[in-house]
Amino acid sequence: MQKLNELIRGNELIVAPVALNPIMARLAAQAGFKAVYLSGGSLGWLKCVTEANLTLPELAEVALDMRAACRLPIVLDAGGGWGDPVHVHRTIALTEAAGFAAIEIEDQLLPRRVEHHVGIDHLVPTDFMVKKIAAAREARHNPDLIIIARTNARRAGGFDEALRRAEVFHKAGADMLFCYTRNAEELRIMGERLPPPLMMFAPPDGFSTFALSPGDLARLGYRLAASSGTAFAAMVKAVRQSYDCLAQDRMDPFLGPGGAEKEMKAAQETCGLDALLEIERRTMKEA
Repeated sequence: MQKLNELIRGNELIVAPVALNPIMARLAAQAGFKAVYLSGGSLGWLKCVTEANLTLPELAEVALDMRAACRLPIVLDAGGGWGDPVHVHRTIALTEAAGFAAIEIEDQLLPRRVEHHVGIDHLVPTDFMVKKIAAAREARHNPDLIIIARTNARRAGGFDEALRRAEVFHKAGADMLFCYTRNAEELRIMGERLPPPLMMFAPPDGFSTFALSPGDLARLGYRLAASSGTAFAAMVKAVRQSYDCLAQDRMDPFLGPGGAEKEMKAAQETCGLDALLEIERRTMKEA
């Protein structure tokens, strides 16, 4: 299993789907992904709150569960880093203890505002974010931990301000830059203007209909594309449909006849039931 910091030194765009629990991480590994993304936004919705309500120990606990079941590197969406530069020291310590491969820290005002989720961002001054990047670097003991500096200035201050901030964050020592935008032309310009490696969000509908292919993005310097919510949205739709069908005495068209039993067996296979049975039968035989 390659480390994430080794992967991003290559020439490939690493797509990291959202994973919020161990079975999602294992399913990502089975699908051939090389990393996963622990999205604060999706985990917030999973807990029926928002990213603004989450604490670092909650995300660290999820990471421990996933790492116990799957060896894929995990990218942590750390929001604003849970505090000022002095608090970032604790954030990095817990990030390393939980075994995250990378931490994404945004230039968002703390405490986080819920209205971030409807497109209204409140940013800290650039020089204050620089101090947080410096604190993260100072607190880092694991040289493999990737510090990703993210700016949401595209929505709050415009495209040029986002580029300006990213350039400053690079000079401050961030290992990777992430300028939030989902616009293909803006991604292209950012790739031409900013030093690699770069991070982005994968298109919600995937790359098949997107104006830039993974190869195009890789040539522009993008090395990490986090799919932050697509799998979570698929899960919600599937569960809602299952509940509706059960409540209305209808067959779930998604699973079809016998589908529930078939998928349950597949889930048990993903969870390693046969291996656990083998251990139990080998070690718990009566004398």
